[in-house]
Amino acid sequence: MSQITKRALEESLKRMLLKKPVNKITILDITEDCGISRMTFYYHFKDIYDLIEWSCAEDAAKALDGKKTYDTWQQGFLQIFQAVLENKPFIQNVYQSVSREQVENYLYTLTHKLLIGVVEEKAVGMDVHDTDKEFIANFYKFAFVGLMLDWIKDGMKKDPQQIIDRLSILIEGDITRALDKYRLDRPHQNP
Repeated sequence: MSQITKRALEESLKRMLLKKPVNKITILDITEDCGISRMTFYYHFKDIYDLIEWSCAEDAAKALDGKKTYDTWQQGFLQIFQAVLENKPFIQNVYQSVSREQVENYLYTLTHKLLIGVVEEKAVGMDVHDTDKEFIANFYKFAFVGLMLDWIKDGMKKDPQQIIDRLSILIEGDITRALDKYRLDRPHQNP
């Protein structure tokens, strides 16, 4: 029953975001639309931004759907773009109504999960410090999130497949080369 209530609250919020910005929506608006009490809302979420964060995390988990390997990272990123595009009014309203930092943090968390999986996979059999793996994953995370934020800011007009294709040219093989440079059994200097 808990997931059903959360989904109902999410759908209500998304419907309302088609009509007005987040900062004009109240918990009372959402609970009246769902036909539940405010206490029920507070049982699940501490505020509207908590609901937004939960909604984004749920959409992200569906978007990635296991596409966290080196062979599937492109599909994973494309699915992230598609999930954002499917929720365009919601994402643009949140992007314009709340701090950009919240949107960035959501995207950083989402893309880090994908990228650390790819880095870990490519590091199998290599003796590489976890801090170096994190550094590599974070580098790509910041690059991807920057591309996505620019895409959102520009109204999501560009075809996501074209962005992924261009990104693929830059990434192909670079993760493996980077890991090779950080291998503990090779002489190198950490940055």
